[in-house]
Amino acid sequence: MEKLKHKRLIISCLLAAIVLITGMTAGCQGNAGEKTTKRPKVTDVTVSPVSLSVVDDIYETTGTVKSNTVSMVAGRVMGVVTSILVKEGDTVKAGQLLLVIDNRDAAQRVRAAGMAVASANQNKDLAEKTWQRYKNLYDLKAISRQEMDQVETQKKVSEAEYERIKAMENEARTYLSFTRVTAPINGRITEKRIDVGSMANPGVPLLVLESSGKSNIEVSLDAGLRPKVKTGMAVEAAVESIEQPLRGKIREIFPSIDPLSRTFTIKVEIDHAGIRSGLFARVYIPIGKRETIVVPQQAIVQKGQLIGVFAVDTRGIVTYRLVRKGKTFPHGVEVLSGLTAGDRIITSGIAHAIDGGAIGGENIK
Repeated sequence: MEKLKHKRLIISCLLAAIVLITGMTAGCQGNAGEKTTKRPKVTDVTVSPVSLSVVDDIYETTGTVKSNTVSMVAGRVMGVVTSILVKEGDTVKAGQLLLVIDNRDAAQRVRAAGMAVASANQNKDLAEKTWQRYKNLYDLKAISRQEMDQVETQKKVSEAEYERIKAMENEARTYLSFTRVTAPINGRITEKRIDVGSMANPGVPLLVLESSGKSNIEVSLDAGLRPKVKTGMAVEAAVESIEQPLRGKIREIFPSIDPLSRTFTIKVEIDHAGIRSGLFARVYIPIGKRETIVVPQQAIVQKGQLIGVFAVDTRGIVTYRLVRKGKTFPHGVEVLSGLTAGDRIITSGIAHAIDGGAIGGENIK
């Protein structure tokens, strides 16, 4: 019995020794395999350290494009619109005829006023001739001073009556001119609010006319930015339908602050012929300086929906590191996260970069 136990103990020890030796052999083989692994060689690239850069602190906001001058063209007389000579989108000049209102009543008034003027002019001429005759008689001492005064008074009354009726004729002609609505400024018709056959009423807008040339972008800013913005400050704007960014300046700052939104309004003047009123715009206002990480544009690599850079560690291993982009500057792109100052990235030769590769092709442990 004791011999059987002794044999079992010897067999157990032998099995344990075999398992131990097998494990050590496998571990040694693993280390040997790791030592012989080679990474892809990455050459013809430039590796640059990442550092902080001082950039303009830009405040971004949105606004709406509005014309520098908007004229609500309205009639000054009541009447039926008989013709409209322009349509929406037409460019017009100051004084150009836009529409006509029925002028038959006004024309009759002018005709009646003209006849009254002719009659008053005849009375004035008669009074003038009568006064001249009486003046000759008075000089000959043939009539009294009282009779002469009466004739002079009649002469003055006829002259005054003529001037009064002449003024009425001018008023009638002015009223007639109001039936022909003209453009008050150079610009473009942006809205037509009446059609032929409709009744025009005094003071009710018929057309909307916007001046050509410079336009404004009205934007709202946080009240805390009020000390940082000034009239004349240069800004940039991105307007929909216009590819390149536009330069402008702050033209006006409204002094009042909205008590509900705690914002105030500014007007940014933009001089660009292609801007139309009502367009959506983004405005970028410099409000100071700040430090941030900026990398060259060519260092940014986009893979589908992923955005990253090729980072290089201290051992020369290249890895594709995801980053979050910020604003774009003339000298590069801001990186908000994914990189810290002192990191190294590939800035040129991106086409040769390989994720998991090694700079110079060294054997990496």
